[in-house]
Amino acid sequence: MSMRISPLTLDGFDQLPRHSRRCVFWEMDPAAVRSSRDFSDPEFEKEAWLSMVMLEWGSCGQVATVDGTPAGCALYSPPGVVPRAKLFPTSPVSPDAVLLTTMRLEPAAELDGVGPSLIQAVVGDLVRRGVRALEAFGIRGVEDDPVAARRGQECTPVDCMIDAEFLADMGFEVVAAHHRYPRMRLELDRDHGWKADVESALERLLAVASLTVTNIEQKSTVGVL
Repeated sequence: MSMRISPLTLDGFDQLPRHSRRCVFWEMDPAAVRSSRDFSDPEFEKEAWLSMVMLEWGSCGQVATVDGTPAGCALYSPPGVVPRAKLFPTSPVSPDAVLLTTMRLEPAAELDGVGPSLIQAVVGDLVRRGVRALEAFGIRGVEDDPVAARRGQECTPVDCMIDAEFLADMGFEVVAAHHRYPRMRLELDRDHGWKADVESALERLLAVASLTVTNIEQKSTVGVL
């Protein structure tokens, strides 16, 4: 298996996972979407938004592929160009932070360390650009949410937001508490130790993946006997 993480480019839209190509949960004002008769092609709207941000600000995403197949992506940008960033009970995003909006993993990539690798790539990019912090609106109670059963079929908070537990594992800390939508922050000072945090999380996830594979193999062996 060969995993590759690379910055999103203007001609790399097709490398995004299918849901991320069509999801405009963050990029369009929900009131405008509901009232617009012209909103019929979310994929066009998403590509236009990404192109606008990249032309004005630079790359706003990291894309993961495994053996050449899209495996996941992380999208981030200045919060001022993200309409939904103003609508949470824990808004606004801190003025010195970039907003991480999307962490999308294809099902086959969830136990392969793709998520931590994407976060590490995002942080590395922002540190080089002199950004002080990365913030995200997490979501809690994903496992208890009845819409979770429809995951991957439509845009909902459960489907399009980042699990607060994952963010905590990556070193994010709560800066605006909320039972459902905490705003979380990762300081990007060079002395913060973010790299060690992410690498530690990656090691834990790889250990879980290894344990899962071992258990499956053991069950298969028992079945044969």
